[in-house]
Amino acid sequence: MKLNRGRTGALALAGVVALSLTACGSDNPTGSTETTGSDTGSTSSLSGELAGSGASSQESAMEAWRAGFQSANPDVTVSYDPVGSGGGRTAFLDGSVKFAGTDSALDSDELAQAQERCFGAEAVDLPVYISPIAVVFNVEGVAELNLSAETIANIFNGTITNWNDPAIAEANPDATLPDLAITTVHRSDESGTTKNFTDYLSKAGNGAWTAEPSGDWAIEGGESGQGTSGLIQTVQGGQGTIGYADASKAGSLGKVSIQVGDDFVAPSEEGAAAALDVSPRDDTRAEGDIVIDIDRTTTEAGAYPLILASYLVVCQSYDSQDDVDLVKAFATYVASAEGQAASESAAGSAPISDTLRTDVQASIDAITLAS
Repeated sequence: MKLNRGRTGALALAGVVALSLTACGSDNPTGSTETTGSDTGSTSSLSGELAGSGASSQESAMEAWRAGFQSANPDVTVSYDPVGSGGGRTAFLDGSVKFAGTDSALDSDELAQAQERCFGAEAVDLPVYISPIAVVFNVEGVAELNLSAETIANIFNGTITNWNDPAIAEANPDATLPDLAITTVHRSDESGTTKNFTDYLSKAGNGAWTAEPSGDWAIEGGESGQGTSGLIQTVQGGQGTIGYADASKAGSLGKVSIQVGDDFVAPSEEGAAAALDVSPRDDTRAEGDIVIDIDRTTTEAGAYPLILASYLVVCQSYDSQDDVDLVKAFATYVASAEGQAASESAAGSAPISDTLRTDVQASIDAITLAS
């Protein structure tokens, strides 16, 4: 699917996902592969190891990026530990990994820390994974529900406690709602998905959500799960449970269609793309640091504003040429049309636009050897 963007610039259990990478021509460490005549083999001179960690929401996409890149890069191994966005940013800032995946961009304190980690240069956030967050539930006999942001907020803040509550019943006249207690499920770890979810509740919930948007769950009560997989397993294992997760991991669980204007919109890559279309960039960031300010209150037809813009975080300088070449090659493949198509197929993400990709590539091209 080819998407055009508007104001965006025309837009698990924690385990190691081992990604074997090969590279392109030795004079072009960007992730592209050139062939001439009957020669279809790689001419890459890249070798070594590249470690990353972070958002569990990116796990399926990382696996797809591995598969697509692996055939061209036999002498490089990339590992990705899906420990969660907070854990990934911490590992990146302390130098344990060369890149991080995060559903929440680096904040001002983290950007300041990154200057030391990046050998005097800046760290940049590159939006490479755009995906809907699904509100998932497990209620026998109910496969889908329509809910407003206000109702969702009141469920997760403990105001609405039963599945046959009038606020739920009014929006779902054809559903047979049981007299059953609601059990909310949240992430137990610091999570960019949680920050995006609570940002949506805060901005679109008509005042029902009063806690500050945060990667750490702020409301007492309910159950919790570690990482995306842990949350999904907890929702699946209960009855009357409700949680939130990257839509690619929802499986057979029921999914909520959220109210946008007068309509209810189900999570989809098309809806995520439409929401991104109407969302501006954060113009307070440094050059090359590309952060999306998602419009959570849009009434654009078909838009699904409960999305995450997930980032690849890299330094703009590294202390070895090998690291420079490996990071540039991997990041280039991830942002490429081929890499984005692989992620779309594996994880249902919305590919970034050509214009946004051009800007992301310019940031990647600016990565240099520290002086």
